[in-house]
Amino acid sequence: MNARIDAAALASSLRRLERPPPGELLETSITRLLVACRELFDVAGAGLMLADRDGTLRYFLAMEPASRVLEAAQISTGEGPCVDTYLLDQVVITDDVTTDPRWPSLAPLIADQGLGAVIGVPVHLSGTAVGSLDVYADRAQPWDESTRQGLVRFGEVADSMLAAATAAEQAGELAQQLQYAVDYRSVIERAVGYLMARDRLSETDAFDRLRRAARGSRRKITDVARALLESGRLPGETAGRRA
Repeated sequence: MNARIDAAALASSLRRLERPPPGELLETSITRLLVACRELFDVAGAGLMLADRDGTLRYFLAMEPASRVLEAAQISTGEGPCVDTYLLDQVVITDDVTTDPRWPSLAPLIADQGLGAVIGVPVHLSGTAVGSLDVYADRAQPWDESTRQGLVRFGEVADSMLAAATAAEQAGELAQQLQYAVDYRSVIERAVGYLMARDRLSETDAFDRLRRAARGSRRKITDVARALLESGRLPGETAGRRA
């Protein structure tokens, strides 16, 4: 079982991360954050994923090869813990990503790749989720609540790092990319709200229906969301019939 995180060690790590050297580049800051995550939480890997111009999550920085396997599998299937973290703007926890029924298409692509338990926390720019900070174990295991709370604190530090980088205009291209992510989220949120009202669904069930429609039609979830808002129907639906 994942050990409880020492509060003093967490506080010390956060203080170091919150005081970057003047002029430090974003990539260097995020590298320091990921190294601290791996050491403090005693995990096999850590990474920061940000949404690109198409609304697809990609690693801005990852520490281990298994992270790239997880990235590729989530891009291919459109599902996974990091995708849900970003789209739902909430902490997502799984004791074993290879067997979790929430993501049935993921397992065949990541089996025997050194991936087990995963936690993802959303990272934000101007209060809007634009990506996911995640850590993973190389085996199935339950997570201690102190790990979840500690990673949320690290996510807040990542928020500050992104805000500082974009405010300083270190990377104009990154700022534009993250603005696209904000715009894509708006489309998805409106589509989820539409399904909630139309079919009297919970937010989670509405999102799952949107995701299933995207997977079934082999389209990006943002494209399906936009089409739903324009036509009032999901792919495969006809007037009077709903998926």
